[in-house]
Amino acid sequence: MDRRRFLTSAATGVAGSLLMPGCRQQAAAQPPRRPNILLILADDLGYAELGVQGCRDVPTPHIDTIARNGIRFTNGYVSCPVCSPTRAGLLTGRYQQRFGHEFNPGPQAAAAPEFGLAAGEVTLAERLRPLGYATGLVGKWHLGFRPEVQPTARGFDELFGFLGGADTYLPDPTRRRAGPIMRGTEVVEEAEYLTDAFGREAVAFLERHRAQPFFLYLAFNAVHAPLQAPQAYLDRFAGIADEKRRTFAAMLSALDDNVGRVLTALRDLNLEEETLVVFLSDNGGPTPTTSSSNVPLRGTKATMWEGGIRIPFLMQWKGRLPADRVHSLPVSSLDLHATSVAAAGEAVSPDWHLDGVDLLPYLAGGRTGRPHETLYWRMGQRHAIRHGDWKLVVTADQATPGLYNLVEDLSEEHDLAAARPAELAQLQGLYDAWDAEMAEPRWGGQAAGRGGGAVRRRFQQLDTNGDGRLTPDELPRPRLFRRLDANGDGVVTLDEAGGPASRPAIGG
Repeated sequence: MDRRRFLTSAATGVAGSLLMPGCRQQAAAQPPRRPNILLILADDLGYAELGVQGCRDVPTPHIDTIARNGIRFTNGYVSCPVCSPTRAGLLTGRYQQRFGHEFNPGPQAAAAPEFGLAAGEVTLAERLRPLGYATGLVGKWHLGFRPEVQPTARGFDELFGFLGGADTYLPDPTRRRAGPIMRGTEVVEEAEYLTDAFGREAVAFLERHRAQPFFLYLAFNAVHAPLQAPQAYLDRFAGIADEKRRTFAAMLSALDDNVGRVLTALRDLNLEEETLVVFLSDNGGPTPTTSSSNVPLRGTKATMWEGGIRIPFLMQWKGRLPADRVHSLPVSSLDLHATSVAAAGEAVSPDWHLDGVDLLPYLAGGRTGRPHETLYWRMGQRHAIRHGDWKLVVTADQATPGLYNLVEDLSEEHDLAAARPAELAQLQGLYDAWDAEMAEPRWGGQAAGRGGGAVRRRFQQLDTNGDGRLTPDELPRPRLFRRLDANGDGVVTLDEAGGPASRPAIGG
């Protein structure tokens, strides 16, 4: 099926192709409604934490239906192993390093003044809104705090959520929120468990816009730390002895329930076959912090190993895409921009200079081969490239590159750099050429330039998930943690770690 025929099929649907001859003239007089786009993003969800990905102790029946009704990508990647850069790439369809969005900003109080999605970049919401789409964001933004870079200034008609990188889930007057919950540009109070509140608001958005095409970016903060869940969810997993895992399981179950609420609403509104649904995580699981597993992959969030960048990735479009399929060739979250525009019936312009590609022809059977022969990652000195089945990795602790064959060695246990110099040189050359095209970061890593060199370096070593805050799991010294946590909010920032009394303990 060539591109023009596929776009026609995607716009009209299967039913349109089966119209009786006498109905064709009437149908032609009424332009078909553009399909809806529902993009569901989980936060810090590890590769192994869905039933369809092999998880056994936490049922995820609702999320699993997306795989059964559609396609599960076993080689699905994000463009960065931490939150904010991934989101910048996802919404623009371009490597975020092209516009300097290379690092997380850290907490709002410590973020660089220039932090935010670059003004010259075009978000998916800004592409779809001129096509008649209602555009909404429910959940986590993490792409800027200033008014000019907030969601309602970047293509979203509606917002219910927060602007930062993490927040508390339960209303608790003793804990300070990382940032306010906002409806549009107004601060609101939220009394419900935050994951449930986001499910509620997503359903309300679908109901408000059932009569027009919509793009809903549903960006849950679950299952990101802090680990918090209501008792009703905790009671489901009373048999899990480990408290951390039990709370994580409760949070994941709440996430699954609320994905189920949204999918049920689509069915009840007779919109299921008119909606492209995508589910993925923004990076791998930070296993030491939350227990979120990436098995059998090596590494965790914030690393360039597969466990940091390969994620659960599911897609369904009932009646348009095959059901219950597994796609094993590499795809990227960068592809969702082009894929969504194509699903809307519009051509993807070369002038946009997207790095992602339209996946629909590959998935519908009209095009064979790899959507990507080569994928790249860079976050400061850490970087990686996958070319074919070969991967080059440079980690924070290892300046010399390692080389791995991902088909033969999925867990990246056997470094073949010395044994395969030709492949190493080829990948290094490809990476160097790509790297030369990228911009310099517009801000440094979280907390860069703050708190004194020794303190900053030690803080960044402990901050395994790269969110600019230390949890008790990252700093497992209870007495020291309590002393540093000056405001008692359950996390330690660099400013708190860098105080005069703490400098020797952290900096040493």
